[in-house]
Amino acid sequence: MKKVITAVLLLSLCAFGLNAKKPVQKNFRLLYWNIQNGMWSDQGNNYDNFVKWVQEYDPDVCVWAEAQTIYITGTATKCAVEDRYLVENWAELAARYGHSYVFVGGHRDNYPQVITSKYPIEGVDRIIGNVGNHPEDQRDTIVSHGAGWATVKVKGKTVNIVTLHTWPQAYSFYAGTDEAKRAQSKAEHGGDYFRATEMEYILNHTIRTHKKGPKELWMMMGDFNSRSRVDNYQYKWPEDASGFACQDVIINDGRYVDVIAERYPGEFKTSTGGQARIDYVYTTRPLYKKIVDAYIVKDEWAGDPVRDPSKLSNFYHPSDHRPILVDFKF
Repeated sequence: MKKVITAVLLLSLCAFGLNAKKPVQKNFRLLYWNIQNGMWSDQGNNYDNFVKWVQEYDPDVCVWAEAQTIYITGTATKCAVEDRYLVENWAELAARYGHSYVFVGGHRDNYPQVITSKYPIEGVDRIIGNVGNHPEDQRDTIVSHGAGWATVKVKGKTVNIVTLHTWPQAYSFYAGTDEAKRAQSKAEHGGDYFRATEMEYILNHTIRTHKKGPKELWMMMGDFNSRSRVDNYQYKWPEDASGFACQDVIINDGRYVDVIAERYPGEFKTSTGGQARIDYVYTTRPLYKKIVDAYIVKDEWAGDPVRDPSKLSNFYHPSDHRPILVDFKF
């Protein structure tokens, strides 16, 4: 009988394909995920799979990248703005998995980040960089997909949350739409260096504004579209590769800890369907010390991106990225 009960329990735990991990003692759970085009994969299903999946993990705070509806269900045809369910209705969607608070970060285009939470959220800043139209006004001050800075209080302690999604292209933002300029910029690794300037700007307008920032509780996460040299045992790139430029800004700044790299030294953890770790959660050292578990989720539904069978432009199910979960004990 004992074996039967144990088997039933294990089946119930794995019914939705969740990680069969031993429960950890925690009282604050962060879930970050780039949900590709506003969870395009599940929007035709009224987000039912998505909601059920989030409920199973029961996070206290979620950070979603690419959090806006862009395309008509099952197609690569863009929705009319007035027909987009997200970002306008994030409060309604978040309520379905138990979150009462929503903060939409700053964004220049269709790729905002959104924070949802069980705790009240205080928005601090929506970061997009310089809003001028003249290229010289914008030099080194553009944040292409935007960033956000908000706070929540956990056990009476203020936790700063910085969200971001850096430029995805091999050419610089400043190359514009001219194909010749794009090709030249790509050859000069313009995208890599542009991401580094974005990162400098975001740091300058968030944690660097606090003199005691490294001693406070900060987390920063998102789709950085860039590799870290701490994973170079996997990539085997030249040490001076420009592809490390964005992450080098954070590493050299010294205020943040790369959570996954720190907890799994020498173990490569891809955050995409391929072999690329481009999504990161960073924390300051005092907040890192409160972590009891952290991992890139690899479960039946969300952990193994599958290319859309219609071969639509880089569309995956449920996303082309994997989620990251971090548990803290305050």
